[in-house]
Amino acid sequence: MKVLSASARYRWAVLSRVLAASLGGYALTWAAIVLLALLWPLPRAQAVGLATMLGFLIYAAVAMWVFATRSAWRAWAGIVAWTALFAALGWWLMQGAAT
Repeated sequence: MKVLSASARYRWAVLSRVLAASLGGYALTWAAIVLLALLWPLPRAQAVGLATMLGFLIYAAVAMWVFATRSAWRAWAGIVAWTALFAALGWWLMQGAAT
């Protein structure tokens, strides 16, 4: 079994954080926008517009948080957990709106 050097481990950790911030941050932001648009008591177009504008701030905050956490594993775990929660709540609210 080949053991990675400290430099290689560091580079993989940085790549993992970049992917978490870009791809995971996008997924988390999307789920948050959907949830916010469904929750706000505004006309649909206004709620979507306001949620989308707030999404820029959410995406920036997630990207900063990913690089501030202690490890890439913790960053991925947080992103996956929050994305799953927001997506599940959004799906549940959309199912209730359909009936």
